[in-house]
Amino acid sequence: MIGSFIFRGIDWRAGLVIIGLLVVGIGVPLSVGSPNSPFWLSTNDTLLYGKYLCYALLALSIGLIWGYGGILSLGHGAFFAIGGYAMGMYLMRAIGTRGVYGNPILPDFMVFLNWSELPWFWHGFDQFWFAAIMIVLVPGALAFLFGWFAFRSRVTGVYLSIITQALTYALYLLFLRNATAVGGNNGFTDFKDILGVPVGAPDTRGWLFGASAIALAIGYWICRSVIFSKYGKVIVAVRDAESRTRFLGYRVDRYKTFLFTLSACMAGVAGALYVPQVGIINPGELSPLKSIEAVVWVAVGGRGTLVGPMLGGVLVNAFKTYFTGGASQPYWVVAILPALGLLLLLVLYRASLGWLKVLAGAAAGAAIAALGLLWSDGWAFPAPGVRFVGGLLSAESWGWTVAAVAIIAWLVLNKNKYVAGAIFGAFLCRLLVEPNDMIALAPNWPYFLGAVFIGVTLLLPRGIVGTIAYGWNAWRARRASIEAQEGRDADLTDPEPARIDPESAAKDTTTPETASPPPGAVAQQASS
Repeated sequence: MIGSFIFRGIDWRAGLVIIGLLVVGIGVPLSVGSPNSPFWLSTNDTLLYGKYLCYALLALSIGLIWGYGGILSLGHGAFFAIGGYAMGMYLMRAIGTRGVYGNPILPDFMVFLNWSELPWFWHGFDQFWFAAIMIVLVPGALAFLFGWFAFRSRVTGVYLSIITQALTYALYLLFLRNATAVGGNNGFTDFKDILGVPVGAPDTRGWLFGASAIALAIGYWICRSVIFSKYGKVIVAVRDAESRTRFLGYRVDRYKTFLFTLSACMAGVAGALYVPQVGIINPGELSPLKSIEAVVWVAVGGRGTLVGPMLGGVLVNAFKTYFTGGASQPYWVVAILPALGLLLLLVLYRASLGWLKVLAGAAAGAAIAALGLLWSDGWAFPAPGVRFVGGLLSAESWGWTVAAVAIIAWLVLNKNKYVAGAIFGAFLCRLLVEPNDMIALAPNWPYFLGAVFIGVTLLLPRGIVGTIAYGWNAWRARRASIEAQEGRDADLTDPEPARIDPESAAKDTTTPETASPPPGAVAQQASS
C-alpha cells in the first residue's frame, strides 16, 4: 500500500522533473572547483540559484494548498521565517566562543542586552538533529493549531486569507521585540559553521545548493503522491464543491488541516535551507509583503499545477534580482511590456469583435492620460490636506493614476473589455510621452510586481505552465476528435467489403433442389 501511494503520481513527466533536480543537486556540489565541468557554477551564482530553489520550494507549498485545496494563504511567509529562525538558532549556538564577546553559551545579542542565562526554548539548538526536528515540527504545529480552529469554524475564502495575513503580521511584531530573544530587528547573522564546516566555504555553499535541489525534488514527489492518491481526489472535491463533499460524509476540516500542515512543513524546510545561504534572518521575512509576493509567484507560474509554482518562484525572483540590482532603463524599453500585454489581449478577445472593444478602451485610456498630461502642469494644490491629491494629478503621476483607476474599475465591473484596454492604453501613453527618460527599477519593484500580478490575472489566468498545459490538452483533444470523425466518415463512405467463404460460395452456385408444391395446389390452379 505504501509503495502504491509513493509511486502512484510518478509518470514520465514527473520522473524527468525529479531526475533533473537530483542530477543538478548532485552534479553542482561535485563540480565545485572544476570550471570545465558542465555543472560548474561560480560562488555567487551558486548562492543565487540556491536561493531561487528555496523560493521554488516555498512556492510549491503554496501551490499545493491554493491550486488543489482552494486555500489562499497570505501568511505562508510566517512558516518560511520560522523554519529560518530555527536554523538560525542552531547556527548562532554553533558560533560559541568565536563571537564578539566570546561567551560560549549566550549569543552576542543576548550578551549585549545583558541576558544572564539562555532562554528555555534555546536549549537543544546546539545539536543539529534537534534543530532539524524543530524546523519541521514548529511550523507544522503552528499550522495545525491554526487550521484546527479555522477549518473547524468553516472559515473560508477571503476571510481565511485575511486571518493568515493577520497571523503573519502578529508574528512580525512579536519577533521585532528584543524581549522575544530572537535578535529583535537585527535578527541573526555572522554565522560561522554548519555541521562543523565553514558556512562560507565554496564546498559548503555547493552542498547547500545541492540540499536545496534535493529538498525541492522530494517536496515535488510528496506533492505528486498526495494529489494522485484517494486523499488527493477528496481534496480536489473539497476545492470544487466543499458543501457537497461535506454532505457525502467526509470530514472536510481534517483534510484541509492535514494539507495546510504539510504545506507549512515544506515552507519551514525552505526557510531553513535559505538562511545559511543568504547569511541572515530577520523579521523582514515575516512582513506581509513577502507572503503576498510568494502568492504572485504561484499565480505567474500557474496554480493547479506543481511545476508552475516552482517555475514562477524562479522566474519572478530572477526578474527581481535584475530590477533591484541598480539597473535603469528608458521608458520606451519598459513600454514593451504593456504593448505585449495589449497585443495578447487583442488575440484573446479576437472572437465576437471583442478586440474592437479592447482597442477602443486602449484609445480612450491613452486619450485621457494625454489630456491630463497637457492640463495637469497648471494645477496647484498648496493646501497640506490636498497635496497628496495634487501628487496624483501632477504631470509626472497622471498617467499612472489613470491606469490605477482603470484597474480598480476593471475589478469592480467584472473584467470589462473596454476598461481592460484602457489600463494598457494609459500605461503606454505615460511611458511613450517621454520615451528617453530613465526609470530606476529598484524603487519601483513593488509596482512592477503588482503590474505582473494584474497582467497575469487578466491575460493568463491559468499562469504560464497552466496555460501551456491547457493548450496542449485542448490540442490533443481536438486532434483525437478529428481522427475519430475521420474514422467514422471512412466507415460510411468506403465500407470494408465482406469476406466470403469459398465453401459457402460453392454451395450457393449449385442448382437448388426444386421444392414440391403442397397437395392440391396443382388441381386448384387447373380448375381456376
